[in-house]
Amino acid sequence: MRILLVEDEVELGLAIKQVLVNEKYVVDWVADGIQAWDCLESQWTDYTVAIIDWLLPGLSGLALCQRIRSQRNPLPILMLTALGQPEHRITGLDAGADDYLVKPFVMAELLARLRALQRRSPTLQPQTLTVGAFSLDYANNTICHRFTQPPQMIPLTVKEFQIFAYLMQHPDRIIPGSKLRYQLWDLDNEPISNVVAAQMRLLRRKLARHGCGCPIETIRGQGYRFNSTLFMES
Repeated sequence: MRILLVEDEVELGLAIKQVLVNEKYVVDWVADGIQAWDCLESQWTDYTVAIIDWLLPGLSGLALCQRIRSQRNPLPILMLTALGQPEHRITGLDAGADDYLVKPFVMAELLARLRALQRRSPTLQPQTLTVGAFSLDYANNTICHRFTQPPQMIPLTVKEFQIFAYLMQHPDRIIPGSKLRYQLWDLDNEPISNVVAAQMRLLRRKLARHGCGCPIETIRGQGYRFNSTLFMES
């Protein structure tokens, strides 16, 4: 899951980002509403949830929510604010926020609210994702080849898991390497150009060590494709 975090308080922004990264989220953190809108307009990144502070420089969180909804964008939004009066909550929700968290808060509650958004929104990740011969387990960070005997449960690193998840969410589509690079590495640490190819080599070697073929194909000059028909039961 890729999260857009919009928070101008540096210490709080750093703390939230670290907690989210520890939970295996990819996080883009910006400090004002105008930067946030630029991120949302980018062709390179697809966000699955936004965490937006109300009081922001440039473009307020409230105005940002309204702009997002005016584009009929269903992106789930969790609004953060020190404004905790009922009338403020009503204003924030009416502007398009899906949930509202008053500062100060504990990080455990922030994570719980993200999980609640996940349960309510069909656009966010399920507990498992099955495409063709493979099932991805979000809780245990594993990929399973369902038709081996016994089924192979292969542990994945965070980045391997993110690559599998994104390609499985777009089965049989060719995804350019540049799209994967910008989608799965955060904007604060721009990756080197061959990082996707290097990760793919490591991923294929890992699957081979477990006696399992890799359903991700390299389409020369175009990108990568999760082939949903490979390794199916004969």
